[in-house]
Amino acid sequence: MNEQQKTLLIMVGTSVTFITLLFGSAYTLPEGRQALITQFGKVMGKPVTGAGLHWKVPLIQEVRYFDKRILEWDGDANQIPTKDKKFIWVDTTARWRINDAMKFAETVRTESAAQTRLDSILDGATRDVISNHNLVEAVRNTNTLLDQLKKRKLEAEKIEGAPSKVADVQLEEEITGELEAISVGRERLSAMIHTRAKEKLEDLGIELIDVQLRRIAYEKSVEEKVYERMISERKRIAEKIRSMGKGEQAKIQGKLNRDLKEIESTAYRKGQEIKGRAEAEAISIYARSVGQDSGFFEFTRTLDAYKKTLKGKGSFVLSTDSDFLKLMQKKQ
Repeated sequence: MNEQQKTLLIMVGTSVTFITLLFGSAYTLPEGRQALITQFGKVMGKPVTGAGLHWKVPLIQEVRYFDKRILEWDGDANQIPTKDKKFIWVDTTARWRINDAMKFAETVRTESAAQTRLDSILDGATRDVISNHNLVEAVRNTNTLLDQLKKRKLEAEKIEGAPSKVADVQLEEEITGELEAISVGRERLSAMIHTRAKEKLEDLGIELIDVQLRRIAYEKSVEEKVYERMISERKRIAEKIRSMGKGEQAKIQGKLNRDLKEIESTAYRKGQEIKGRAEAEAISIYARSVGQDSGFFEFTRTLDAYKKTLKGKGSFVLSTDSDFLKLMQKKQ
């Protein structure tokens, strides 16, 4: 091998070594990720959080990537007894992120391991909180409906016609009778779970953003009994509403009949009054006409009698001096 070939070989080797070292010392950090530089397993410096091209010592240093975005945790539904001895299934969800990559790498190391730790910590906190409160606290957030009923009842007692209005409110209270007053509520229970779990997760370099009770359901055997009791209760209330409706129907029908009789009696009285006045006026007219010409009045009345009695075919046997025939016997 001559000198020229040796020189070329050295140049090629140097170039390959330079390129290898160049690519081995550069790394790209994408958006939404953060990185730690380790040297022989030991973390070197602070986490790298800015996206772009970064440098490290080639060959002896390595890059470990971690997510810095908000991540989700979905727990498995667990059966938990409440303080009032009701077994329910509780399904919880949470959001979290890695806020201390160095501590995270030293404790849990990977995101899959972090999910396992989240399972145990959040499930334990959920069980502790739920088991120390009644079921109603995990179902509702406020006493708004109960407060509205109380307000309406107080208003009904102050106004005229209150008994019926109070009865309506009492019926509505019976319909919503399963509603119990709460002192904590679902949102505050979620906040309590968050507070308990957050302290433990901070030691792992994890920031717990929020926790939500996604779904609460009765245990299967209990659920059937609850549904049966709800159905029977609603049937009883429906029957009560029907009986109240029939009572109102009877009252309305009675009032209708009473009003109808009153209208008919008033109409009959007015009709009799009008008829009496008409007859009195007719008698007055007859009296005046008789007073003016008694002969003409007698004449017209006799003609009316002829018209009624001599109508159609028939025979009459009368004496010749009968007053009934005096008009026929008169000479023209």
